[in-house]
Amino acid sequence: MVKQWVRAVAWVVIETGILVMGFGSSRAAHGEDSGVRCEALANTDFSGIMDAPAQLTEARVVAASAEIPAYCEVNGYVSPSVGIELRLPLSHWNGKFVQAGCGGFCGARLSGIFSRSCDNPLRKGYACIASDMGHRGRDDVLDGLWAYNNLQAEVDFGYRATHVTALAGKAIAAAYYGAPPARSYFVGCSTGGRQGMVEAQKFPEDFAGIVAGAPAMNFTGLVMNLLWDARALHDENRKPLLSEGDLQMLHRAALARCDGDDGLKDGLIGDPRTCRFDPSELVCKPGAAASCLSEGQAAAIKKIYAGPSTSTGERLVPGGAMPGSELNFANYYYDYGPGAAEFFRYLGFFPDPGPSWQPGNFDFDRDHERLGMMESLYASTNPDLRKFKAAGGKLLVYQGWNDEAVKPLSTIDYYETVERTMGGRAATQDFFRLFMLPGVGHCAGGEGAYAFDSLGYLEAWAEAGNPPGMIVAAHLKSAAEPFVTFPLAPSAVDFSRPAYPYPLQAKYRGRGDPNSAASFQPSR
Repeated sequence: MVKQWVRAVAWVVIETGILVMGFGSSRAAHGEDSGVRCEALANTDFSGIMDAPAQLTEARVVAASAEIPAYCEVNGYVSPSVGIELRLPLSHWNGKFVQAGCGGFCGARLSGIFSRSCDNPLRKGYACIASDMGHRGRDDVLDGLWAYNNLQAEVDFGYRATHVTALAGKAIAAAYYGAPPARSYFVGCSTGGRQGMVEAQKFPEDFAGIVAGAPAMNFTGLVMNLLWDARALHDENRKPLLSEGDLQMLHRAALARCDGDDGLKDGLIGDPRTCRFDPSELVCKPGAAASCLSEGQAAAIKKIYAGPSTSTGERLVPGGAMPGSELNFANYYYDYGPGAAEFFRYLGFFPDPGPSWQPGNFDFDRDHERLGMMESLYASTNPDLRKFKAAGGKLLVYQGWNDEAVKPLSTIDYYETVERTMGGRAATQDFFRLFMLPGVGHCAGGEGAYAFDSLGYLEAWAEAGNPPGMIVAAHLKSAAEPFVTFPLAPSAVDFSRPAYPYPLQAKYRGRGDPNSAASFQPSR
């Protein structure tokens, strides 16, 4: 892979005259000021990058802060409209490259809500890049208007932008440092997780290792599931059927029934698939009106646990929300299913129905059959990973059991399909491992342990040949946020838990500090 990139960079040098302009290894080796080289990047011609012609619009030095070393910030785009932002350490480059994924419908670069996604890589000495996936949108990343009758933008969002961002980023880094990156990794969650899976399946030589958290692999199915949940939780006037108090009561009941399956009453359900919780148990008895559910409320919760189906009972996805995730249902009180309307108006169908489309228009008996056209652009569900494995790639996937956006059973279904495709568990775990995190929501947060150094585990696997037989994650005392500084300060950790490669689960040993990962062991 490195030899291929040496040849690619040599081609860029010949076509663009990078060495003539002063970015070759000779000038870098002789101590040319890194800031001068940074600012000069903006005037370098990168239009000759094969398959990813790029134009830089800005290159500037960003001074070091208390947490982040000084870096060269490069902005530009890959033709026709994939916005990129690359951060290049001014000193102590570790010779490696990492690409950060985005979330939702993307549309924001590092200067937006993902501004901290390169923090940890920069501290490690990485060159780090992210893209807007071919369009600009609102910073809440649930804006879909950019896709309205815009097939090029949808192709970019589906798969092209991730690939060309990698090509351009490596070429620019090679021009700046005078040598191509020795190793390249991808780290992302949600849509970023889908990006990682796209890379493993379609462009298996782009990255030596990939971290894909809560991967939105069946993207149209995911949004259909969100719409199903939203409609279940609202009446015909779009009024919520359950209050926050109802959800808390429901959650307490689920924990009362199923907490302890990991050997410890800790507020977490180790494997919700084994939980036989029926919300009908909470239906109000005659004369009762408080701390109980109506028949309609219980029926709504059952629909969410079951997941979307047709009127004849045909299941449309592998499964719905898991017992224990009830507190996350409240997310659907604010937007009638986050982004669902935007998606089906502008991204989900071909042709796009446009702004007049309403969530009530979706017909679960018919419209799921219409999603295949656009899913062909967005899907990352191919279980044939032979080329990625043959290239030496390593794939680390993690998934929260309490995720109410990317449903856990869809991720498990994919992993198990890969096992069958790749020749069994041993042949699969040689390069691909899945970690299920009890009590964890979408990408981060929740009641479980969610914070772990995924890039560190990936490095140990890809570079030192140490596959992760266990990851140790922490639940933090502060509010959950996806961009955590590693290593964690012990004072920041509320408790820690291990997670083992699926299908292994963590079980309490029966002794020791219940807040310490050391007190748990693997169990089937």
